[in-house]
Amino acid sequence: MEHVPPPAEELARLDRELAELDARRAQLLTRRAWLLAALRPPAPTAAPGWNPSGWGAPPPGRPGAPAQPWGYVPKQPSAPRSAQNVLLTLGGLLLTVAAVAFTLVSWGSMGIGGRSAVLAAVTLGALIAPAVLLRRGLAATAEALAALALVLTLLDVYAVHAVAAPDTDGLGFTAVASAVLAVLWTAYGLALRKLRLPLPAAVVLAQWPLLFWAWAAGAPALVVGWALLATAVLDGVIALWGKGPGVRVTACVGGSAMGFSALMVGLALSTTASGPLGAAAPGALLLAAAAAALAGAWRAPKGFARTGGVVAGLAAVAAVGGVPAAALSDGWRVLAYLLCGLALAGVVRAGLPRDAARGVLAASGVVVAGALVWALPSLAAVLLGPVTLLSDVWAGSPEGFRSALGSTLPWSELAAAPVVLALVAGLLGSAYWWWPSVVRIAAPLGAREETPEPDAASAAAGAPGAAWTAPPGAGVPWYTVGGAGARRRPSGAALRGAAGAGALALGWGALLLAGVVLDAPYAVAVAGETALVGGLLALAVRGAGSGRGASAVPVTALVGAVSGAVSVGLLSLASEGAAYAVFGALAVLFAGATVRVGAEVPRAVFAVASVVWSTVLTGFAGRSLDLDPHEAAPLVLLVPALTVLLGARLRRNPVALPVELTGALGALVAVGLAVSDAPFLALVLALCGVLAAGAAVRPERRPVAGCLAAALFVLATWVRLAASEVSFPEAYTLPVTLPALVVGALRRRRDPEASSWTAYGPGLGATLLPSLAVAWTDTDWFRPLLLGVAALVITLLGARYRLQALLVLGGVVLALDGLHELAPYVAQVAGALPRWLPPALAGLLLLVVGATYEQRLRDARRLKDALGRMR
Repeated sequence: MEHVPPPAEELARLDRELAELDARRAQLLTRRAWLLAALRPPAPTAAPGWNPSGWGAPPPGRPGAPAQPWGYVPKQPSAPRSAQNVLLTLGGLLLTVAAVAFTLVSWGSMGIGGRSAVLAAVTLGALIAPAVLLRRGLAATAEALAALALVLTLLDVYAVHAVAAPDTDGLGFTAVASAVLAVLWTAYGLALRKLRLPLPAAVVLAQWPLLFWAWAAGAPALVVGWALLATAVLDGVIALWGKGPGVRVTACVGGSAMGFSALMVGLALSTTASGPLGAAAPGALLLAAAAAALAGAWRAPKGFARTGGVVAGLAAVAAVGGVPAAALSDGWRVLAYLLCGLALAGVVRAGLPRDAARGVLAASGVVVAGALVWALPSLAAVLLGPVTLLSDVWAGSPEGFRSALGSTLPWSELAAAPVVLALVAGLLGSAYWWWPSVVRIAAPLGAREETPEPDAASAAAGAPGAAWTAPPGAGVPWYTVGGAGARRRPSGAALRGAAGAGALALGWGALLLAGVVLDAPYAVAVAGETALVGGLLALAVRGAGSGRGASAVPVTALVGAVSGAVSVGLLSLASEGAAYAVFGALAVLFAGATVRVGAEVPRAVFAVASVVWSTVLTGFAGRSLDLDPHEAAPLVLLVPALTVLLGARLRRNPVALPVELTGALGALVAVGLAVSDAPFLALVLALCGVLAAGAAVRPERRPVAGCLAAALFVLATWVRLAASEVSFPEAYTLPVTLPALVVGALRRRRDPEASSWTAYGPGLGATLLPSLAVAWTDTDWFRPLLLGVAALVITLLGARYRLQALLVLGGVVLALDGLHELAPYVAQVAGALPRWLPPALAGLLLLVVGATYEQRLRDARRLKDALGRMR
């Protein structure tokens, strides 16, 4: 017999077993954690208390420390240095505010002795405290007290002026005070070298003594300029030989500001001088500034040396060029500065340091660029000015070149513009022709900076830095030396090509501007521009495809020839004879260039331009014959017809397509001329269709030209019908339907598997659908009868030849046409029947259809299958 314990005993036994299970579970979990820690790889070394994984292994702790949960990141204390800086900054600000308030508000409540004693004691204490703090290693606290001492010294100066010397001139007192403070703070900074604030503060204070002294003395602007320059020179000396980055940066900023101000003062005085003697004094200031900048560039680092060279070059140009410019009129002053700027190029032989010499050359380039910017707007006016002649073509030959341009520019003040362009063009041309000598002279300036030589392992492995570089002074031009890690520079051929292109463009512009400045006669100006176009064409033909690395020259000649041709063409519109002569010469010149040039791209450009000029000539012919624009339209199509013949002759030559496209644009112009008269428009469209059909004879043009010809013929037919006031739609649709059906039949003959919708659908729909729409609104019987007969014939043909498109289109149109004819009678019968009869008939029909639904569904499927088997 089984013993059953009492409930109390059984409950106690269960509690003991559960306690044992909990203890065993805790033991197993502890063992499991130890095993996981032993199997986990060691974590990388990190900062104490930092857990890289966030929720990974706990950070290592000291022995005996309590275990932390995984992912626990101890809280970091705030950085003591940052907290210290914040506290010191706040403390210094509060003391400064207190000192200012004391000086400005509470000053009057104390006697003269008390005031002096308080300020002296506080200032002296603020100056002595940093020395004590530095000896104890409290550098940050010392910096804060030094800043407070600086503010106190400034307040002392203000207090002395307000109490001890109130009648003293404020500007003079400020000049003396700033000088004294600069000296005192310089001595203080040198005595306590560990402080970073006193010496930069002394540099800031040193900016003002000379400037305020000149201001207080009422000195002229020139003396103020010298004071600014002297201050800038002092800043430059400090920037070069000063100790510490704070001192040097402060001196650089101050010197830049003061030097720029001195240059602006000198430049303003030089440009507004009444004569050479008046420009000599500011010129001396500018020369002194140039010498100072060059002296600083001699010892400055790379970037600062180039900047100093640029400043020195520009200042020297302004100084030397300002003297003769003061004696010249406004139109010629730029030439004086340009000559001085070009003279700076002699720096390559002056033995200056490389970076400083590069800066001076850059200044020369800036001067030349400025002169060109001054002259180029007048050249743009010469090229674009003849556009005004479009509003009054063949009004008569003007007297001179200027009157033909219609420009309001003051040409008398631009007399130096052609000289500027010619001078720069001559220098660039000389560099182009004697390029080896230029390279030899400029080689020292272009020598690459020293680069560490790669070791043998990297050279053998082909490392990027293993490319050979020439040592400094090896005489190798900088644009031919380099490695994979060197900075990419343009090649010598590219630089020479750019020089040649610039010489060509500027020389051409100089000749054009010379004709305007001299106000050449109209005939001479037109002939001269045409001759220039011919010369540019000759250069373009000669240089294209030469392969001598100077492709920029023929490209520039090509662009100049086209631009010059457009300009002289517009200029010739003032006279009928000049227009014929110029455009005829242009057409011949560009056609000859097309024949002679060897490269494909220039040949295409020349051919297109020749076609354009010839098209303009045909338009001139219509105007000479006193034809209206729509009457001259067929005459304009002569050139497109010639382009079609020329395209057939050239066949697959790369020039053929651009020529034909340009002829097509000429045809589009003819269409635009004929828009005002419908009969002539129809004629022009038909002629364009003939030309397109002629182009479609060639297999390579057939896909596009064939469709274009069909569209043009249809459009010509429609325009002709509209001009004849034909209103019935079949006259418009049948010219589309018949060619479409012929094309469809040819398609089916070549491809019997082609769908009848593709072959015949568009053609049939083009006539049947518009006719059906008109027949539904036609009260006569003749049109519906003809439409029904045609639809019946089409339906029978579709059923006979099993053509789905014909059967469906013909059947639908026939049914709708018959419904249209029966509609009046149906309406008449419906009106005579009782009102209850139509609903009854409809219900009966539904009952019959419902009873025979399965049979009707099978009939519909058979009809669908039958139609699907048709093409």
